[in-house]
Amino acid sequence: MAKTIFITGASRGFGKLWAEALLQRGDKVVATARDLRTLDDLVNKYGGNILPLQLDVNDRAADLAAIAKAKAHFGGIDVLINNAGYGLFGSIEETTEQEAREQMETNFFGLLWVTQALLPVMREQGHGHIIQLSSILGLVSLPVLGLYNASKFAVEGLSQTLATEVKGFGINVTLVEPNGFATDWAGASSAHTVEMPEYDGVRAAFQAGLTDDTFGDPEATTEAVLKLIDSANPPLHFFLGKQAYPFIKQVYESRYADWDNWAAISAAAHGK
Repeated sequence: MAKTIFITGASRGFGKLWAEALLQRGDKVVATARDLRTLDDLVNKYGGNILPLQLDVNDRAADLAAIAKAKAHFGGIDVLINNAGYGLFGSIEETTEQEAREQMETNFFGLLWVTQALLPVMREQGHGHIIQLSSILGLVSLPVLGLYNASKFAVEGLSQTLATEVKGFGINVTLVEPNGFATDWAGASSAHTVEMPEYDGVRAAFQAGLTDDTFGDPEATTEAVLKLIDSANPPLHFFLGKQAYPFIKQVYESRYADWDNWAAISAAAHGK
């Protein structure tokens, strides 16, 4: 059965790729972008099955209006894919207040406002699936991506709580956690701090750890995402890419070792 999917950040990358895959199979898509011209090719190809909406997710009032337009146009919204966001590259010391706030505004608050706008629609329907684009960097961290890490850690905490609050309304929540993919996330879509020479070595070490196999093929994600959307019992956490699980497992095994080593002292701090 065809579904109606609301996708933020559909102008490029995963958002546009998944929007087209959904349209190709006959779903209806509400595609948002800051520049509607980036959606002209999909509109010309798929006509009435796509509703393009100009949207800056940081504008809460505009988010509410966009959800209202989408509901009025298609009659309901089955799935939300909160995809809008970008990466800020730079050490924590290099990051300005404006850069930090803008990263959190888009990656966290923008996602929050769209989620809040859609919840009444899904509660009224008695069903829905909220898919939040997180990252493996919402579970573990890498240097020179500190503010991006922080924004995705925030998305993780928000969405895990949300899942417990809305399950009784028939609403599922999934955190999609990709490893690196060869989109323009690290290119034209990214932002960069003014570099301090003191962190040149950190940047060099980070770059040296990247290989040709680090980044997956974005087009290979479409089948997995379609299966996720079609699942009657979708998972809360959903990795994308073959690097994600081994990396997370390695980091968490190290954490467990630390926790085990300090377990007695931690327990004694309880006091009774």
